[in-house]
Amino acid sequence: MLDAGAILLPVFVVGALTIVMMVMMISTRIPAMTAAGIDAQDAQRTSVLGGRLPARVEFIADNYNHLFEQPTVFYAVAISIAVLGHTDALHVQCAWAFAILRILHSIVQVTANIVLVRFGLFIGAWIAVAIMVVREIVALT
Repeated sequence: MLDAGAILLPVFVVGALTIVMMVMMISTRIPAMTAAGIDAQDAQRTSVLGGRLPARVEFIADNYNHLFEQPTVFYAVAISIAVLGHTDALHVQCAWAFAILRILHSIVQVTANIVLVRFGLFIGAWIAVAIMVVREIVALT
């Protein structure tokens, strides 16, 4: 077994990615809203911003929101593996694969936003988490 920190570092990397995307979202959305004449209060429901801001600004915001979907399962699984003391090389490799795939997903989404490429990265990340989950179910039964 490896030290729990080995599996937690990718968790913090994905957390850092979320912070980077939040900074990007704020630094692009506020100027875009100002340029479009949108009052901050008018954006109390972000769904009303759809189509009113440049596509790139919306892609960044969409990616930020996506980082609160799939990665939440990864966080729970990786932290549980660490707490249970089940950190091993394959779990760490899967955790790094997940982190790298999410970084690539973010890069694709905020640049070219090619859906099929994003989808492949998304599925790859799910495969990494699925391997971790299945291995833990087996280990716990």
